[in-house]
Amino acid sequence: MLLWIIFPISLSLVSFIGTWAVYGLAFSNGHVCSLSDWGPVNSCRGNHSTACCMVPTISSSGTLAPENSLFTASINAGSFLFLLFCIFHHAHIMERHACHSMLSKIALIFGVVAAMGAFAAGNCNPHHLSLLHYLGAAISFMCICFYTVLLTALTGKCVLTGYERVLYPLRIVSTVSQTIVTICYTVLFAQDDYFYSHLSAVFEWMLSVNLELFELSYAVEFCFFSSFMISNLLSKRDEEKPLMMS
Repeated sequence: MLLWIIFPISLSLVSFIGTWAVYGLAFSNGHVCSLSDWGPVNSCRGNHSTACCMVPTISSSGTLAPENSLFTASINAGSFLFLLFCIFHHAHIMERHACHSMLSKIALIFGVVAAMGAFAAGNCNPHHLSLLHYLGAAISFMCICFYTVLLTALTGKCVLTGYERVLYPLRIVSTVSQTIVTICYTVLFAQDDYFYSHLSAVFEWMLSVNLELFELSYAVEFCFFSSFMISNLLSKRDEEKPLMMS
């Protein structure tokens, strides 16, 4: 059903527009430094958080008012849509290629945990609940890496659209990029020097955009999706009845 492609497109757009709108609002209020400025003299250092700008990470962009409300709303909406995305994709695999159900179930688990981690990060302000925020973000980033790897593997094993010859290599590139950039981001995030902290922020935005493009590529799969697949996931299939001979 063609209307189902609206779902992955909405997921990508909500995440993309929401996070960049939060950054734009935070930058206009002077709460975060510019992504293009690699050495601002007024960057916040130590416990000072007034009359200075923070490193422009996605989290720091949503720390202060008024952009923190938009940040929470965007992350909550993105997390919920991502959770549905994981369930719908699993339903598609179960309908078309039940032989790979175990791999799909493992991917579903990672996707659900990633959505829960993002939800926790979005609802725990990094200024007041920094431990819970960064723990949720770390779990989300790690599980997303495994999730993209498993979904790319399923793309190589399952023929859902007939366009896998194009989608598979593109998703391999996206998955490898997601994994490498996640490792670089994790290493640089712990550094004290502003240059490396700023570089880690750039990597974090790259992770976000790469994931959104990865999700957007599934608009092709959702063209072949139907509501009947969800009903099959919720109800146990009847055994095939033997043909009655007249």
